[in-house]
Amino acid sequence: MKLLVRILITAILVMLISYVLKGVIIDEFTTAVTVAIVLALLNFLVKPLIVLFPLPITILTLGLFLLVINACIILLCSHFVNGFEVTSFWIAMVFSIILSLSQSLLFQLMGEAK
Repeated sequence: MKLLVRILITAILVMLISYVLKGVIIDEFTTAVTVAIVLALLNFLVKPLIVLFPLPITILTLGLFLLVINACIILLCSHFVNGFEVTSFWIAMVFSIILSLSQSLLFQLMGEAK
């Protein structure tokens, strides 16, 4: 049940962010739910492998390279999900920062922090 709530909150946040950022296009709410599910799967399955390889760069940049990795995950998600489009790398980076901060805030307020 907790996972379903987290996915729905993420889908709502994705829809809201798409209204704010002009470079993010989402067709409908079901697409946002699909984006939330695909992002969760990519973060669970692919991100640990992607974080492992550039570990020296991540350490050298004091963790800021993780922002680049998050943007790449967003771009990868836009490649897999029809109806979800991100126009550039920089828009993907801003999208991932806003999504991460808003998720952290909402999950903290709900008492579901990681």
